[in-house]
Amino acid sequence: MSSDAERRLSALERRVAELEDERAVARLVASYGPLVDSGSAEAVAALWEPGGSYDVDELVLAGHEDIAAMVRSTAHQRWIDGGCAHLVGPPQVTVSGAEATAICHSLMVVRTGGRFRVHRATANRWRLRKGPDGWRVTTRTNRVLDGRVEAPALLAEAQPPA
Repeated sequence: MSSDAERRLSALERRVAELEDERAVARLVASYGPLVDSGSAEAVAALWEPGGSYDVDELVLAGHEDIAAMVRSTAHQRWIDGGCAHLVGPPQVTVSGAEATAICHSLMVVRTGGRFRVHRATANRWRLRKGPDGWRVTTRTNRVLDGRVEAPALLAEAQPPA
């Protein structure tokens, strides 16, 4: 094989690997809503590294047990029983080696009085690391979009497409 063909093949392999990583991160982020709405506590927790954290405004969940406990909580189970949907918007993913960031919006929709309403709209930053078992969340930070400066600041971290 010529050196030009080898160079082009190597570049193509790098591009495919980058696309595969971006896709894997996007799939992981997209899996959160269905898993949390189905009450799959252990599967939700498994999205995170064992020491990972989930920072939801004034509440910080640290580690798998805290995250699973949130899904199993009475309040969360009431939302599931009454009808809810955690809708995570398409993430803007940036991968740099074995580290990634995904920036997106999310909505929590709940059924109240026979109607669905948006209970919460948030800005999200997911930080992830690729390890032997694939991509896992190291930190997820949510800030409610209620006028506080932290929420748009999270969204501003999105990288423009190349």
